Amino acid sequence: MTPLKRTCKEVAALLVAREDRDLPLADRLALRLHMVICDACPRFERQMLAMRNSMQQWRNYTVSDPSQDG
Repeated sequence: MTPLKRTCKEVAALLVAREDRDLPLADRLALRLHMVICDACPRFERQMLAMRNSMQQWRNYTVSDPSQDG
């Protein structure tokens, strides 16, 4: 494996890891290069972003109780 050439499987793992921690510079560069030439991985990244945003909305969702309104 060359340092900057990654497979889609490796890039998917980096995208998931990036959710939890900062990636080293070599991984960030490899990720960026792969995202330029790949069609599937940017789609996976958008799906992860949509799931993260949905989970954030779910965490902040509160049901207002009409009987509590004055």
